[in-house]
Amino acid sequence: MAVRSRGGCCSVLGTTFFAGSLSEAADLVIDRAISGEGGYATLTGVHGVTLANDDNLVRTALDGAWMNFPDGAPVAWYQRRLGMAGAERVGGPDLMPLVIDRGRRVDLRHFLFGSTPEVLGLLERQIGRLYPGALVVGSHSPPFRPLEEAEEREIASQILATDPHIVWVGLGAPKQDTWCHANAHRVSPALCVGVGAAFDFLAGTKRRAPRWMQRSGLEWSHRLASEPRKLAPRYLRANTRFALLTARSLRGARRACGR
Repeated sequence: MAVRSRGGCCSVLGTTFFAGSLSEAADLVIDRAISGEGGYATLTGVHGVTLANDDNLVRTALDGAWMNFPDGAPVAWYQRRLGMAGAERVGGPDLMPLVIDRGRRVDLRHFLFGSTPEVLGLLERQIGRLYPGALVVGSHSPPFRPLEEAEEREIASQILATDPHIVWVGLGAPKQDTWCHANAHRVSPALCVGVGAAFDFLAGTKRRAPRWMQRSGLEWSHRLASEPRKLAPRYLRANTRFALLTARSLRGARRACGR
């Protein structure tokens, strides 16, 4: 994986991440999308980084990505501790609208994959209202079950028929990451980008944390309060393990980063 002209790169507990600003990340995604090189990008935080140590499918998905963006304040904090002073969190609800906004300058075409038909309908209307002229060329809500190989091929065929530059994937992590790894080649030359709950936040079906919580790295606590049964076990396991692993590795890890 290589970061070419914007930002830098930094290894965090075995996963290579983009290290730079949200603005740089958005421009990098647009450049890649219009290049026709395809591939996929993940937006990965503490949960993905720690899960990759135990789950070979997740490890393979992260290693095979064109780019992993740090969708978590702790990951960006770790990067800054390693000397990457400009490293910022790159969250799906921030990256997706910024790319859609700036993408209007180059007639970027977008496909929405994931969530429910109701959320997709709301999301398309919100994009049209907030970003006049943005081109959403199609959307698809897959069944909430494992897909057969024939179904995967059919979905890819439907996506390709709309000729998108970017396929935004909102299946939740790590499902969206493993889906991108398995299917990005099928929808190439489009770029797949997994953005998780961004669909719900941008569509307005879930409320995002207040801006001050986002800026202070506390957005996770707002999400935990909103979905405690779903997120509490994940956060407890992942955050505890991340803290232990970073404390153990931070001293000698500075040499793993570089511009």
